Amino acid sequence: MSTPTPPRTGPVPATAKRRRVPLWDNARFACIVLVVLGHAIQRLTYDSDVALGLYLLVYAFHMPAFAIISGYFSKSDSPTRTRMARVITDIVLPYLIFEGLWTLTKWLVEGQAEPNFTEPSWTLWFLIALALFRLVLPYLALLRWPLAWTILISVLVGYWENVDSTLSLSRTLGLLPFFTLGWWLAHHKVLERFDLIRRRRWWVRALAGAVLAVAGWAAWFFVDTWRAVNLREWLFYDDSYSDLGGPWWSGGVRLSLMAIALVLSAAFFALVPRGSYWWTHFGQYTMYVYLLHSFVLYPFRENGLLRHAEPTWLWLPSVIAVSVAIALVLATKPVRVVFRPFVEPRPAWLFADATLAGREGRRDDPTGSRRPR
Repeated sequence: MSTPTPPRTGPVPATAKRRRVPLWDNARFACIVLVVLGHAIQRLTYDSDVALGLYLLVYAFHMPAFAIISGYFSKSDSPTRTRMARVITDIVLPYLIFEGLWTLTKWLVEGQAEPNFTEPSWTLWFLIALALFRLVLPYLALLRWPLAWTILISVLVGYWENVDSTLSLSRTLGLLPFFTLGWWLAHHKVLERFDLIRRRRWWVRALAGAVLAVAGWAAWFFVDTWRAVNLREWLFYDDSYSDLGGPWWSGGVRLSLMAIALVLSAAFFALVPRGSYWWTHFGQYTMYVYLLHSFVLYPFRENGLLRHAEPTWLWLPSVIAVSVAIALVLATKPVRVVFRPFVEPRPAWLFADATLAGREGRRDDPTGSRRPR
């Protein structure tokens, strides 16, 4: 009869460190580059069909893709005190800080400013959208067919003229299906089941490249049509159908644009590299790029450089290269150290329990980036 093995004594080994998935860091960085690029070429679109075509291609899917990523890393269970505090420190406070900075900037540059914290300046609408996404997700998760409900809400909200850009409500409800889709994919482990995170078959990459190429060609070739129907405004998910001059069946247009965004986002994710590269870790700091890049671009937009420059084939690649450079620089450590109090404020005086303002270890930021402090 064998002698029972005595229980192990001594210190319990630490839990294995959670391994990062390079795909998501790569996807986040690619998305934030598209955000910078879209804002950089916006003024060029008035004089260049090529710029407008690229602009429409980017706006057709880049924010839906960002919403999918954010939803993928969001939790639908009852929020803990720490997670509730993070909504305040990671979203609400940065919004108030940067909205105040934009008000000051406009006053200094333009000589006038009308502070209105219910109307987000430029890029800040997505912060409010993220806050509302996280607040409603636990309730959506209680429903049967949450995706279907959010699609219905997105389509119907365009018919309601009283739902506008106040607190980004129109855009939030318009993009809610993509955030919910990201959560649904993670909740049901769809990517793991089909091994989509680790593997990419060559024909999938070829098909994804073809899809984006065809979409880019269509955006450029039919650019006069898209300009006539004001397609860029439709892609913002911001104005009501009546404000856009749309017919009674405009809900079908919104549904079609959502389907196109889903296809293009899938193609985008299929092309995102799965390995780790020298730039991969920058995907952990997309919030810094998102909040700061508009201040970098603002002087160039205001002095006319991005409006009256000759829109040649050489100029556009240059703007693309500069956009990548801006994203890289704003994600570097020196920039993060300087601007951390603005992007990641931790005011202990604000909370009844001061520990809620502490900087915990690895966590998910509002854009879904899981990273150290």
